[in-house]
This record gives sequence, structure tokens and C-alpha cells, in this order.
Amino acid sequence: MQIQRYVVGPVMTNCYLLGDESTRTAAFIDPGDAGDTLARHALQDNWQIAAVLLTHGHFDHIGGVEALLDSLAKAGQPDVPVYIHRADFPEAPASFGRGISLEGIENVHFYGEGDTVQVGGFTVTVLTTPGHTAGGVTLRCGDALFTGDTLFAGSCGRTDFPTSDENAMMASLRRLALLEGNLKVLPGHESTSSLDVERRYNPMVRWALR
Repeated sequence: MQIQRYVVGPVMTNCYLLGDESTRTAAFIDPGDAGDTLARHALQDNWQIAAVLLTHGHFDHIGGVEALLDSLAKAGQPDVPVYIHRADFPEAPASFGRGISLEGIENVHFYGEGDTVQVGGFTVTVLTTPGHTAGGVTLRCGDALFTGDTLFAGSCGRTDFPTSDENAMMASLRRLALLEGNLKVLPGHESTSSLDVERRYNPMVRWALR
């Protein structure tokens, strides 16, 4: 399993390419901006994009979807499916970044708890983790957790948006912390981490586990 991280957009969003090197099949997770650039990198590395997977619907995580799909289609990879939780479609409302949504994007699919998406030989499993938004999800593939804006290194996502819920966030953090093993934490912003580190040092996780 190969994971490449790209930092895109005005609020430095982590976009990830999750790839199966044996089949050269990959998925983009949270292409928040610079979709044409992301497509160019993928095509240069001979990746076939199987899906676009979204952890939630805020502008800084979906803003590059349209340009990414357009660029891939022009390069002979049309009809790439886009996955998002239904509660965040066509966007998750926020106090900033309005005007960017998935309205008009074709081939959108809704996923939720326990659903899976195949990326080459790898299976991505959906864990619903609301709190930052009503439709927030964490995506697990092997020992990697793509936590979006739920769990950050040392903190968690904001809960002051229209569909945010502080109690739901605490429940989501508790759920992630109780997963077995020292899984990799690949958040939507800033640095990566691990569950062991977050269980021990993250004050929000420690509070959720009380």
C-alpha cells in the first residue's frame, strides 16, 4: 500500500492518494483544491483512479473534485465515482468557503457505516464519525485511518459549524481511540500521528475516554 500526501488549498488541507502498487490502482481522499495538479501527478505516476473518497463536505475537502474529475476524463479516465456521506451532500454548511459544493457532479455515491470501497486489492471501510459535520466519516484501510477533521494530531476538529455536535465529536473520538492496535492517524490538516500517541497525549481523546 502506497500513501502520498499533498497539502492543498488556502487552509492547507491534507489530500491523500491511496494506491495499490501491484495494480497501479488508486483513490484520492479529500482533494480539497488543485484538482488539475493532483490529476497530473497521478497520471505521471501511471495511476488508474478508482474513486474519490471524501471524509466530509466542507469546501476545503471537496474544492478540487470538479477539476480533478475533468482532468482525469480528458486523460481517458472518465466516470470516476465520488463517495460522500449523504448528510454532507451537496456540501456541509460552514461560516466560510460558501459557493463550493458537489452540486452537478455526476456519479456521486453515498456511503455510511460499514460500507466498503475497493481500491485495487485493498478494501477501504467506512466508520461514521460525526461531530465536525453531521456526515463526517473516517476511512480505514489496513493499519491506516484517514480521519478527516475528526481526529488531529494533538487535537480534534471544530464543533462550531451549523451541523457540528460536540457530544457526537466526543463519541467519535472515543470510538477511534478504542480501536485495537497502534493505527496510523492521517488527518485532514497538519501532521500525521498514531493512535498510541493520541491516546496518551491528546487532551480531547483523553477527555473522551473518561
